[in-house]
Amino acid sequence: MSDLAEAPGRLSFWRAAMVVARRDFLAILFGRSFIMFLLGPLFPVGVALLAGGIGAQTQSVAMSVDIGIAMQAQDNEAMLRARDELAREIGPAIPRMVVLETVGAGESFDGMRALETGEGRIAAVVTGTLAAPQLVATSGTMERWRGMVALIAARATNAQAVALPEVTTREVATSGATRNTGRLRTAQGGQLILFLLIMLLASMVLSNLVEEKTNKIIEVLAAAIPMDAVFLGKLFAMLGISAVGIAVWGSAGALILAATDFSLSSFAIPGVGWPLFFVLGAVYFAMGYLLLGSIFLAIGSMAATVRDVQTLSMPVTMGQVLVFFLASMAVTRNGEWMEYAAMAFPLSSPFAMLARAATDEALWPHLVAIGWQSLCVAVFIRFGASLFRRKVMKSGPRGSRKKSRRGKALETAA
Repeated sequence: MSDLAEAPGRLSFWRAAMVVARRDFLAILFGRSFIMFLLGPLFPVGVALLAGGIGAQTQSVAMSVDIGIAMQAQDNEAMLRARDELAREIGPAIPRMVVLETVGAGESFDGMRALETGEGRIAAVVTGTLAAPQLVATSGTMERWRGMVALIAARATNAQAVALPEVTTREVATSGATRNTGRLRTAQGGQLILFLLIMLLASMVLSNLVEEKTNKIIEVLAAAIPMDAVFLGKLFAMLGISAVGIAVWGSAGALILAATDFSLSSFAIPGVGWPLFFVLGAVYFAMGYLLLGSIFLAIGSMAATVRDVQTLSMPVTMGQVLVFFLASMAVTRNGEWMEYAAMAFPLSSPFAMLARAATDEALWPHLVAIGWQSLCVAVFIRFGASLFRRKVMKSGPRGSRKKSRRGKALETAA
């Protein structure tokens, strides 16, 4: 506020915006709550990593199943021996086999009852003979292992079967299909990270504006400088705070990934290349943040309490989730109307264009998109400032007309 007091006359638009941005940025950066703001994402990230590890372990245990065999003694031995031979030649695709029971001549084994009442890792049972094996399993397991059981039985029937031929291999670094699949995964991952960061950080704009409305600070600022400059300065301040938070989180994540020998070489190279992809990611984060933040500022201008903020912001949050889904679906609709609609709609444009940066090499669409998004930010800020003047400051054309009518009425009465 000292800069506003010392400046002679009314500040220019951009200087006023920078004064507000510097004031808010320093106030938040050196505030006590900023440390808690930086530590806030650690808890959900830790929970996500823990849940992912538990889920992977559970999935590994669930996928580790066996095939039980219940045949005559010589057939059981032949099946186990054939399975071990094929496992050495084919690899881990061959399921493990365990003997459930040794069946005597003329006897049979109820494999269906054994599966329905049994417990453990047995997912299928092979009965019968080597010449006519019978597989008892669920429909999905049966389709997956029918050919494998036939191959094992055929090897067990002919102990002198010729070994599988040795296959020579030639490895290539990548292929068209692998590159396209990898770029789609990069596009989806970039969209998800961008969405989470914007939704996590944009809500700070609301709380800051409502607090200053309660303390009447915003009215002092509005009386000294243009309201558009106040809104723009607040957005830039929160964007700067978000950049500090992302830098801290990114540095911590980079150290963790470096300790695990993580490398970007395991991912497909984006269409524009990794350096430019990161640059465009930062630009589209800024644009997405400014777009959503300007809407939140407009909401904050109509909210008198924190409860009002929660009520009014919920539809916007849900709408942003739908917008994210639109951009996600557009990734696989290259060249179709859905992709163009996602790129043209302001709130989904940053997500759609970041995905395009991962899948396409062209640069000129990004220049057009950034210009379009900048124009939308200006329109949203102007609309939010106008709404604030009409709803809170009670100024504007309608208020002026009412005031003039009231003045004329007083003059007539006098």
